[in-house]
Amino acid sequence: MDDLLRGQFPQLSVLVELVHQDGHMTEAAASLGIPQSTASRRLHSLEDHLGVALVVPSGRALSLTPAARELAAAVRAPLHEIGTALADLAEAADPDHGVIRFGFPLTMGTGVIPDLLAEFAAVHPGIRLDLKQAHGAELVTDLRRGDLDLAMIIPPPAEMPHEVLARQTIVAALPVTHPLAKRRSIDLVQLADDRFIANPDTYNLRRLTDRWCRQAGFAVQVKTEVTEFQTIREFVSRSMGVALLPRSGRPLDGLAEVELRGSGYVREVSLCSAVRRPGRVVERLRDFIRDRAGE
Repeated sequence: MDDLLRGQFPQLSVLVELVHQDGHMTEAAASLGIPQSTASRRLHSLEDHLGVALVVPSGRALSLTPAARELAAAVRAPLHEIGTALADLAEAADPDHGVIRFGFPLTMGTGVIPDLLAEFAAVHPGIRLDLKQAHGAELVTDLRRGDLDLAMIIPPPAEMPHEVLARQTIVAALPVTHPLAKRRSIDLVQLADDRFIANPDTYNLRRLTDRWCRQAGFAVQVKTEVTEFQTIREFVSRSMGVALLPRSGRPLDGLAEVELRGSGYVREVSLCSAVRRPGRVVERLRDFIRDRAGE
């Protein structure tokens, strides 16, 4: 087994990247920063060692065999762990310089996350942040592939190690002209006749909105679908509808936030990493987020 594994890490890296690029060797080689001929030789070397076909020609790309996909899925996380260990050695002499690939949801593009990342960048000017804002399912996929080091995800992915950092309270966002806008709290059923502005139905908060409204005894009437929370708030402030949203830390003219009576109108915010022990540079951001979440 040792003879089989010796020297195969570069070959396995080519395989994992080729699967990620859906069989396009040119893109895989470019991503790895090596010539395409080198990537091809490494892949053929791996096939020779294993005695198993991993690809078959298919037009301008390569079709990946089931064995190739299974092997790539099995070694992706261990290869990332090895890369992290090597990065730790490189970072040990200067842990204040490096790159962190950090992801966060589309719905967290304003307020707390930008403020937190700006503060971190000011405290650690030698660390570069490569940021990705995307749907939660895409962030989980990127963590699994090793394309991200850390990500804030709502709700916590049950299949991935995570820690819950905070709980968002969901409130009714109403135009200030709404008859209920001056109430301290309302029952959700009081909005049964209103038209809602909400995220698309693949979003967690939209699914929660639909479920909570059903539990309150009515089917939600979604008039407008929008991905960004801040845009939803803008539309609510212009009396285009009502919404269920996390409480905003920044008041908006024309919009009122009213508490919902009852329990359960909350969402958990989690910090996720695909590896058991992130590198020292990544740990700086992880610990920074933890500390701020505890304040």
